[in-house]
Amino acid sequence: MKKVLITGITGQDGAYLAQYLLSKGYKIYGTFRRISTPNFWRLQSLGIYSKINLIPADLLDMGSMLEAVRVSDPDEVYNMAASSYVSTSFEQAIGNSEITGLAVTKFLEALRVLRVDAKFYQASSSEMYGNNGCTIQDEQTPFYPSSPYAAAKLYAHGIVNVYKNSYNMFAVAGILFNHESPLRGMEFVSRKISNGVAEIAMGLKDELVLGNLYAKRDWGYAAEYMEAVHLMLQQDKPEDYVISTGEAHSVLDFVKLAFDIVGLTWKKYVKINKRFFRPFEVDYLCGNNKKAKRKLGWEPKIKFEKLVKLMVNEDMNRWKMFVEGKTFPWDAPLYPSEAKLITRSSEENINSKIKKLKNRQTQRMVKNGPSIKYK
Repeated sequence: MKKVLITGITGQDGAYLAQYLLSKGYKIYGTFRRISTPNFWRLQSLGIYSKINLIPADLLDMGSMLEAVRVSDPDEVYNMAASSYVSTSFEQAIGNSEITGLAVTKFLEALRVLRVDAKFYQASSSEMYGNNGCTIQDEQTPFYPSSPYAAAKLYAHGIVNVYKNSYNMFAVAGILFNHESPLRGMEFVSRKISNGVAEIAMGLKDELVLGNLYAKRDWGYAAEYMEAVHLMLQQDKPEDYVISTGEAHSVLDFVKLAFDIVGLTWKKYVKINKRFFRPFEVDYLCGNNKKAKRKLGWEPKIKFEKLVKLMVNEDMNRWKMFVEGKTFPWDAPLYPSEAKLITRSSEENINSKIKKLKNRQTQRMVKNGPSIKYK
């Protein structure tokens, strides 16, 4: 029986990957970060929680990574862990860089030091392309990261190739474009839309507040993307692959379709708040998956319309069960209201900065007198 080590197993990708590898007969080890509130709802909702060998570990702690590798003695390693919410990377740039970028070096070094002959997969991101001006991106397209998250992912992407070429490791990176599902976190716009529309349709909410509606992304289904991830480590040669649908749709397209599914008009409920705009927006991402089709024999089955319907229907079912008093693994009730979260771009923070600026200007005028304009 093959053994596999998955970091970030409690996240969307880690959970779906574990489910898929269990169906292939693997013994699964998964790392998780100890926090006061357990976060195993995805594994529980997929019915696989009891089948996973869980290892507490911290990506920033080299000792715990060494221990995870020793305990699991894996044939394959999938590094799915990251601080993956792009907007938060602007708020926590240093922490994001360490977790998403530098930690990958520690992981690779742990494999090298322990001389573990395991194949290694790194979850790279389409965000690395940024605003590079290309209408479609493939494995040869230049990167132009537009966020701390993207920059950290690009570092990790590069260091994987360094270790592959320097130490003859079987190490690959999968450049996955936006991949969504009902297991997506609530902070991501796809799930924010599907969950918000479900709440509105149930009469539990009367508005959906979003940011940039015109950004376009290549949206795919996360569960089937994990099949491509597994195939990358089954090849004879380690190569990087773009995994995508080859179609780009805007956030507004997602919104309109989601409201259509529940029979509502989106304009009545959607509001725009600039706090949800990124400091450096990425306008368009669309992937070319021809290499994956040719070499892996993989192509997506679930495209945009089916994906949105799948997510909205699942969130509708969850809210119906919640209202009926049923208990089940779920995340939505645990999330705080966004109105109570203060970030750099929130109204409270902006107003505070404006007030301080006005106070400083007033103090200068009192001290120096009104400014005099000279012709």
